[in-house]
Amino acid sequence: MSKKIYVVGIGPGGYEQMTIRAASVLEKCDIIVGYTVYVDLIAEHFPGKEMLTTPMRQEEKRCRMAFEEAGKDRQVAMICSGDAGVYGMAGLIYEIGMDYPDVAVEIISGVTAALSGGAVLGAPLMHDFAVISLSDLLTKWELIEKRLAAAAAADMVICLYNPSSKKRKDYLNRACRIIMRYASPDTVCGVVRSIGREGEKYQIMTLAELADYGADMFTTVFIGNSTTRIINGKMVTPRGYSHKQKTGQE
Repeated sequence: MSKKIYVVGIGPGGYEQMTIRAASVLEKCDIIVGYTVYVDLIAEHFPGKEMLTTPMRQEEKRCRMAFEEAGKDRQVAMICSGDAGVYGMAGLIYEIGMDYPDVAVEIISGVTAALSGGAVLGAPLMHDFAVISLSDLLTKWELIEKRLAAAAAADMVICLYNPSSKKRKDYLNRACRIIMRYASPDTVCGVVRSIGREGEKYQIMTLAELADYGADMFTTVFIGNSTTRIINGKMVTPRGYSHKQKTGQE
């Protein structure tokens, strides 16, 4: 049996929102490794599997744990919420995998929060968009500021991950103030909390209102562009089809 780790994006967390391929891979693996919260979300759907967990901020330990188990000729899945390659474990697995050249790695994509949350709000990502994390744990805030400003100046829809935490309560407000240098305070925005999980809820508001919104680490934020509007209570960024039909442009 070949030595292999599957890095699996489980989507928002609910079994029915996982891709068929992700569920199939987890079914055939001997061991499922992951952050405690994510393992708890799926454990009941994969009875009999050995589950190995580590708490938050022990990502490297978690990866090495997976490689050690794969080295014993066991089929191992490392799970991540959303997509494994979007703020997930895929990159770190490849980096640490240089120390384990005899273990193969395969990435199984999932549904990231920008997509699952966007579906809850309506159709906010129909045109060009940027995804930016406000967590400065691994990225300096000065760089985050530059990215926020660049995306806002380009009139892109912006999806914010990790908008707030106990230590970063004002980060969403700071981000909104940067964006308002380029965008109207009336820009249509939306937030979704606990996407695909119990207690899911969403709200649509203006950019000015968003600046004072009490987001938490379970919230995903969507900031529209200059064309984004509310249609039947949903957040929609037009793709431009109606304009194309009127002008005949390609």
